[in-house]
Amino acid sequence: MKHLFLLCLLITLPVAGKHIMLEGALKKSVLYPGTERAFWVYVPEQYQDGQTACLYMAFDGVKCQAPQVFDELIAEGKMPVTIGVFTYPGIIKNNQGEVLRYNRSNEYDMTDDRLALFLEQELLPAVEALTTPDGRHIKLSRQAKDHAIYGASSGGIASFNIAWQRPDMFSRIFSAVGTFVPFRGGNDLQAFVRKTEPLPLRIFLQDGTEDTWNPLFGSWYEANRMLESALQFAGYELKCDWSHSGHSDKRATEIFKDVMTWLWQGWPEPVKTGTTKNNLLEPLLIHGQTWMPNDGIIKKQKKKCRKYDAVYPDGTLAVKYQKGTNCLWQYIIAGNGKATNGQRFYWLHTLDNTPVKVGPMAFDANGNLYVTTSIGIQICDQNGRVRGILRWPKELTWPVRTMLIEDGQICISDARAKGFVRKMNIKQPQEGIRPKSQGQG
Repeated sequence: MKHLFLLCLLITLPVAGKHIMLEGALKKSVLYPGTERAFWVYVPEQYQDGQTACLYMAFDGVKCQAPQVFDELIAEGKMPVTIGVFTYPGIIKNNQGEVLRYNRSNEYDMTDDRLALFLEQELLPAVEALTTPDGRHIKLSRQAKDHAIYGASSGGIASFNIAWQRPDMFSRIFSAVGTFVPFRGGNDLQAFVRKTEPLPLRIFLQDGTEDTWNPLFGSWYEANRMLESALQFAGYELKCDWSHSGHSDKRATEIFKDVMTWLWQGWPEPVKTGTTKNNLLEPLLIHGQTWMPNDGIIKKQKKKCRKYDAVYPDGTLAVKYQKGTNCLWQYIIAGNGKATNGQRFYWLHTLDNTPVKVGPMAFDANGNLYVTTSIGIQICDQNGRVRGILRWPKELTWPVRTMLIEDGQICISDARAKGFVRKMNIKQPQEGIRPKSQGQG
């Protein structure tokens, strides 16, 4: 992004000859208008000018004695040469310097991708504009396997959600006393984990049995355990620390060195993708297969039924999207072709509390409905429930213009008329043949 604003750069003196800390501030933001924030950057003595370093991203400033721990682990070879970035949340002040808005919860607890974009497009470029007093320029790796992220409380959910939204940015996560509760949709993340294809993430969760900062929103501890269960179900590389403790970063500080050692274990090998226990999604997936460019599929797109968005293979049911909702209506098609008994039937997910954007949809041979949406392809069973979510290719530009289900693959094209194909264990429906019933569920 062209709009980068780097101000107020201050340099501290070296600490014990092992690292230096750079201090900076962003006074303006495009993604969070009106906000300003301070940040610190840790640079180890082993970092050489022109070298590409790994990244450790942390929220709410310098926590867990991270600089001292990094000095030890880098010297011991248990952690790669890493640049640490410690940011504070944004605030908005008036001309007299009084705070008009604290933006922390809006930035950290939200479950959309805006904070990830802020890091990618505003904060990290500002970090890379820095130079140490001895002339070393900051240069960060662009690979997710080289990036770790940490936060506590609202910063805990932020660290998880950023990696969840952008596994191409971060693959190593430490979430402490995370707020996976009904602030801004955090309670739904465990459901998305269960329904979405696994991602290459290594995750450490920490919380305590006495963690209820505000019981109005539920139990922090129970919410973290729910996320643990979901991550185990979905096949993630996971470790947890559950102790008799409350809502603070005290326990995270005690275990921080061990957590970092585990998160970086095996580096520089990338984090592997696990196998989900989702009994609808897993049989569809072909491990190692992902979206591939293929513009030739656009010419194969079948003519769309104008009256309905999708028609059941035997013609007895039809689906229609109504704008402004997160549901699809299903109709019974009578022998004379008339639509009857319309009901709001298919319930779709949204990540950011706004109406989900819906594109083309189609049935497979099993009677499951594949709906292209702004968060991915949502796969609904015969009873209208989302049972699986396929992620979009990073290169896709919404909206999706076409989708075609064929034996062994799904084909799509996007707003730029760019085509993509993904190999899957899927079969296209046969017209006139009713799929086997899945029961009432």
